[in-house]
Amino acid sequence: MILSTTPELQGRNITAYHGVVTGEAIMGANVFKDFFASIRDIVGGRSGAYEAELEKARTIAFEEMQEQARRLGANAIVGIDIDYETIGNQGSMLMVSVTGTAVTVG
Repeated sequence: MILSTTPELQGRNITAYHGVVTGEAIMGANVFKDFFASIRDIVGGRSGAYEAELEKARTIAFEEMQEQARRLGANAIVGIDIDYETIGNQGSMLMVSVTGTAVTVG
């Protein structure tokens, strides 16, 4: 499956449009990760726990979107948009949403 944030693929012709496909993943961060992330935010540095959760959520969302595209007969997704949100009580959950257009390229 070819994935692109651009609306076209250089050197490839889009021969069919199959429609919009999406993928979403919501991951809860447990209290220990929240606690250590808040300490890290105070003293500076990166929060490895949150980065790992974001990566996991992004992977799940992309896999879901690709599966939808495959079911439609597509071999590529163009115009991909990735959104990140925190939701829940005090932003305790991480959401990744991806959207694109499923296409067939020759």
